Amino acid sequence: MSQNTFNPYRVFWPLVRLLDPEKAHGLAVRALEMGLMPSPCPIDDKVLKVQLWGMDFPNPVGLAAGFDKDARVHGQMLAQGFGFVEVGSITPRPQPGNPKPRLFRLERDQAVINRMGFNSEGHDASIARLQNRDRGRGIVGVNLGKNKDTEDAAADYEIGARNFGTLADFMVINISSPNTPGLRALQGPEPLRELLSRTKAALAEATTACRTPALLLKIAPDLTDEDKADIAHVSQDIGIDGLIVTNTTIERPDTLRSAHRGEGGGLSGRPLFEASTRVLGEMYAATGGKMALVGVGGIEDGHGAYEKILAGASLVELYSAMIYHGPALAMRVNRELALLLKADGFASVQDAIGQKAPKI
Repeated sequence: MSQNTFNPYRVFWPLVRLLDPEKAHGLAVRALEMGLMPSPCPIDDKVLKVQLWGMDFPNPVGLAAGFDKDARVHGQMLAQGFGFVEVGSITPRPQPGNPKPRLFRLERDQAVINRMGFNSEGHDASIARLQNRDRGRGIVGVNLGKNKDTEDAAADYEIGARNFGTLADFMVINISSPNTPGLRALQGPEPLRELLSRTKAALAEATTACRTPALLLKIAPDLTDEDKADIAHVSQDIGIDGLIVTNTTIERPDTLRSAHRGEGGGLSGRPLFEASTRVLGEMYAATGGKMALVGVGGIEDGHGAYEKILAGASLVELYSAMIYHGPALAMRVNRELALLLKADGFASVQDAIGQKAPKI
């Protein structure tokens, strides 16, 4: 593994950690917009290439939603070595999100707690940016959220499908954030069936003259066995294209040591890895290995990405670990992942998917 490879982010980390986390994030996005982040040489290794949803991914390591909330720096993050970027969550109308402070580093645990509350500039701002993107630069997905005061939740996702259907390479329905009241209740079988049906129909209607992007559902890690079975059944019955497994957790492991461990919100990063990978394997089994899964939660190196793939993921995403390791992390994860795949005799990511998942 290339743990000792020089990473310029290490030079700046002592200064970054002194800043308020949300302010540091804003400065990072601004630096990317200004072209101040050097772009590494891309990794071009056939073992990492993935064909999925009619698209060719140069590698399976994506940037999770939450970093580029308003579609400002998707192109710049693709240039950092990510195989795809997921922007958002984006709500139809602008909203400020929850009161600050709402983002906390748990440095001793290599974790993060956030209660952002879908802070968003709204659809119009992101539409303007995505309309001007060079689609040849890479794959960009759009993560849809709902406004806090919307009573008919499905209506907000229908609006998102119509507004971004021709702009997104894939689309994600996010009903698993713990920071919007009542949102996770939409994962129940009846509201989920209605929401998926309506959003899928709106997406098909909006893209009749062009390719329809893949439609995915992002789920929580804090689910009962019955919840997971219901989600698998409804998702396959409606015919969506995949699941993102998982969002942040409201659980607080006893192992947490950092000062902010008691803050409310969703926990992500290293402490989420085991639980999210377990749910990933269970969803792979529950869907019979017939639905594409994106593994998220606690990935900080190639080994973590590899474990997600072995558990059933076709693609993986990371974000929290980048706070501690910088954007060059994507390149390191890909280098390490390629070595691991080859060491175990796999010719491609596809060959390794689900090899350690529970028996179907």
